[in-house]
Parts: sequence; C-alpha cells; structure tokens
Amino acid sequence: MLIDVEDEALRGLGLTESQALLDLAIGLFTECRVTLGRAAEIARLTQSDLQRELGRREIPIHYDVEDFRADLRTLAALRSR
Repeated sequence: MLIDVEDEALRGLGLTESQALLDLAIGLFTECRVTLGRAAEIARLTQSDLQRELGRREIPIHYDVEDFRADLRTLAALRSR
C-alpha cells in the first residue's frame, strides 16, 4: 500500500519517513490492531528495538495469561527435542 500525505498536512512536524512509520506502527499496536511483530515490520525495526521504543514511551506490551501459557508450551516443546 502506498500512502500519499500532502506536505502541507505535515508541515511543522519535522517528521522523517522512519518517524512517521514508527508512529503509525505504535498507534496500530496500542489499538490492538496489529501484533508486536507486525508493528515492528511496519516500523522497519526488530521486535527488540520496537519494545525498547515502547518502553521509552511508557507503552505496555500486550502480554496476557494466554500468551504466557503459549510461551510455556513452546519452551516445553523445545526442551523435548
């Protein structure tokens, strides 16, 4: 998808393309519209770098009990190999 935003609409914000992508990705992530991994792809960052940026902005990651259980299952499966 190509998004075309008029320079006039962004005048005075001093946004670079990478900053705009990061802000878009974080906005979608905080609204639970994309996963952390997808947000990192949109922002063109690694998941670790995006997590650091979320921490810097004091935005919590979405990690609930079911995510924890899934991680435990993954770890158990890796150990049994």
